[in-house]
Amino acid sequence: MKKILKEFSEFLKQYNVIGLAVAIIIGGKLNQLVSSLVNDLLMPIIFQPALKAAHITNFEELNLKGIYYGKVLGSFIDFLIVAFLVFLLVRSLNKLKETASTAAKKVKKEEQ
Repeated sequence: MKKILKEFSEFLKQYNVIGLAVAIIIGGKLNQLVSSLVNDLLMPIIFQPALKAAHITNFEELNLKGIYYGKVLGSFIDFLIVAFLVFLLVRSLNKLKETASTAAKKVKKEEQ
């Protein structure tokens, strides 16, 4: 039994499963936050005049011959916001990595 637990522990360390699980949980919560932001804040503010004219209370009810383009539009805006946030995160991580690399090179040069 100890051998299995040791192998399992090594598996978790090798494949960084804990980090992956944390990323999935945070990603899911980010998705909920962005969906709420889009559905409950942005879309009503942006489309309120059009919704009033169409006598509709929710933009997701917008449809044309059974095609709910309000839902598609909301999902598209949701995707753009999440993609932009991921871009900003990757961009900042790359800058941090570049700064660390530059600092390491500077320290190495000073040691010589």
